[in-house]
Amino acid sequence: MTSAVSSSRATEPPAPALSAVSAEKRRVALYSMAAATVMTLLKLAAGLLSGSLGVLSDSAHSGLDLVGAALTFFSVRVSDKPADEDHTYGHGKIENLSAFGEAGLMAVSCVWIIWEATQRIFFRSVELHHSLWPVLVLAASIGVDFWRSRKLRAVALRSGSPVLATDAFHFASDIWASLAVLAGLGATWVGAHFGIRSLHFADPCAAMVVSLMILRMTVRVGHEAVDALVDEIPAETRRKLVREVQRVDGVLAVERARVRRAGAGYFADLTLALPRRFTFEHSGELVRAATAAVHRILPGADVVIHTIPRETRAESIFDRVRAVAARNNVSVHELSIQSHHGRLQVELHVELEESQPLREAHAFVTNLEAEIRHGVPEIDSVLTHIESEPATIEQPEEEAVEDRRIEQALRSAAAGLPEIVDVHAVTVGRTRDHIHVTCHCTLPDELPMSRVHEAITALEDRFKLECPEVFRVTVHPEPVTDNTR
Repeated sequence: MTSAVSSSRATEPPAPALSAVSAEKRRVALYSMAAATVMTLLKLAAGLLSGSLGVLSDSAHSGLDLVGAALTFFSVRVSDKPADEDHTYGHGKIENLSAFGEAGLMAVSCVWIIWEATQRIFFRSVELHHSLWPVLVLAASIGVDFWRSRKLRAVALRSGSPVLATDAFHFASDIWASLAVLAGLGATWVGAHFGIRSLHFADPCAAMVVSLMILRMTVRVGHEAVDALVDEIPAETRRKLVREVQRVDGVLAVERARVRRAGAGYFADLTLALPRRFTFEHSGELVRAATAAVHRILPGADVVIHTIPRETRAESIFDRVRAVAARNNVSVHELSIQSHHGRLQVELHVELEESQPLREAHAFVTNLEAEIRHGVPEIDSVLTHIESEPATIEQPEEEAVEDRRIEQALRSAAAGLPEIVDVHAVTVGRTRDHIHVTCHCTLPDELPMSRVHEAITALEDRFKLECPEVFRVTVHPEPVTDNTR
């Protein structure tokens, strides 16, 4: 038997919080796109005026920044859409795809700049026009890139957005690129001013060094994006998750753990082995505890947990018999096992629907007994008492004089048993031709449950000798320190 419980919705952030995060992501992406537009135009103008390959390469880089910023703005708008029939896991993967595309654009720009620098160094020379204008533009670019990389990184950390994190890294690398271009321009100016011929190549060399540096970092960013697209998760993350879930009391084993990432969110699918004697309600509590354990490792993850009942070494024969009954969706009570000359005999009471015909009930119980003997080979024979499971609401009727007599007979029977302190809250009801009696019975706090059962059984037997017309007696035992229920 396998059950599946999904508990992600109970732990998701409230809708207003999600909306605020989404709005912040879109806002910072829009600011980044506007800044990229302005800086691309300024760098292009400065590069054309000066003829500097470093400045022109930086303007080309900024042009790709603009494309990447637009791609980022589009992806953050789409990724925050809720799941639908066509995208049951949501739209978060669009952020990973956008980050991969942006890494590709960065790689293309680096390759082009390296090619152009090689041409200028070995095959053709370009005379630079030195002026203050490119220096001012590059200084402004450094300031803008510093501002937006910090803003993007802060929002990426709060929201977990991979595409904003890629953007932040991208613009942080632009700062180093601009600094290298400035150094190249300065070295070229020094070479021209003092007649140092070798410094003429400082500008393309600076462009090439910057491109190689960015290309190296681009490979790492692209690798991270590909990992997310193919659902690769660090092995240590999975190990930490499994260890945390295994610490939950009652979990026998984590038989399977699958984790995938989509954008800023995680999805976790686990299969847990639980003792088969656990009730469905208790299994549900364990699932909630296991979900909380997952969230300690992956906050906000969408978690689906499947539970599988397993036999444990600590199970007694009683547990194994009850497990067979639970598998057949029936409850048993009055379960007893006797050993006669080394052979085990089982007696139990089973409740079936009160409207079920005897033939069907007997056939069901016969199959149940055979399954018990098969599942517990130590058992030689099984004897089952069939009871009807109440399925109708009873409507009792009161008869005052007769009720007082029945109550007095119950109290007299209790007075003859030394373990019983008192009986109270006695109720006498009638349903059709049947008389039903319920009461609360006070017993010593430390009395073992076996003696409690014996005392209550003795009370019922004595009472029915006095009042054989009573059809059913229900006694609720309670300790002396708590006899007010």
